[in-house]
Amino acid sequence: MKSAILRRSLLFAVAAFAVVATLPAPAQTFPSKPLELASHNSPGGGTDIIARLVADILVKEKLVNVPVNVINKPGGNGAIAYTYLKSKRGDPHTIMSVATMTMLSQVARPDLGLGFENYTPIAFLAQDPQGVMVQADSPYKTLKDLIEAAKREPNALVASVASAGGTARMLLWLLERETGAKVKVVTNKGGGDAIMQVMGGHTQFSTENIAEGYAAVEGKKLRVLAVSGHKRLPMVPDTPTLKELGIDIAVGTGRGFSMAGDVPKEAAAHMEGVLRKVYESAPWKAHAERNMYENIWMGSAEYANHLRERVAEVREFQKAIGLLKP
Repeated sequence: MKSAILRRSLLFAVAAFAVVATLPAPAQTFPSKPLELASHNSPGGGTDIIARLVADILVKEKLVNVPVNVINKPGGNGAIAYTYLKSKRGDPHTIMSVATMTMLSQVARPDLGLGFENYTPIAFLAQDPQGVMVQADSPYKTLKDLIEAAKREPNALVASVASAGGTARMLLWLLERETGAKVKVVTNKGGGDAIMQVMGGHTQFSTENIAEGYAAVEGKKLRVLAVSGHKRLPMVPDTPTLKELGIDIAVGTGRGFSMAGDVPKEAAAHMEGVLRKVYESAPWKAHAERNMYENIWMGSAEYANHLRERVAEVREFQKAIGLLKP
């Protein structure tokens, strides 16, 4: 009797195991492997600074349970990085630290094959102000001095920027259009490199993000002639805005994050929520205050719409500077 019961129990256990074995495996929780936070510029540039800060917050605030690695993909005015993100289609574990204009400069050019279908915008966190920065001992004491010199001798002055399609380059184009000045432009692998060009005397000025040059400003190696926001910045309170100087320009670098195209909706929604926690965290707020960001939150859908609405403006800019054929 006992042996019969034992045999029936064993048969039941085997049958139950067989049923369980044929059931589909539960979905793997995201993230299921280390995250990559990618930057289109070299270490020290704006998107790299943001990527490293957010990576630090994700780990220290225990917002993810996997390692977070920052990788740099500089070059090609951002095309190398965005081609890399495109190659990650369907994989949510690579997340790009986005400078809005650099992303749009890729999207706006059909020849690059880097359209919106390749990306899943996740979140927008802030607007990062630009500045017109010169060496501390530059003969150009005011923006007026710089503009007048660039009008007297077209293309004699050289400006350094991170990329041919970024916000700093767009600011130069707007300045030339509004004032009649004309300068040469050199591009670099990142904003940090562009600032170093000015500090080394290789270029006369840069229109990159103030945050990227602020250590040199504090160290009395650079001066800021003007800022591009709607109001003066507490970090350089004596520096006027372009609007104060009679130049109707107000631009800045949008700071956000994007995954590749066709990632699982659940993973994108999860990361949007995680980045909202980053935005609300004390370390992010402290960084934003130090760098005088205009904090603006946009979730995935709103951010995607914002990007699409700006493409026409970016195409006009690219046509004007020869990046896009008329």
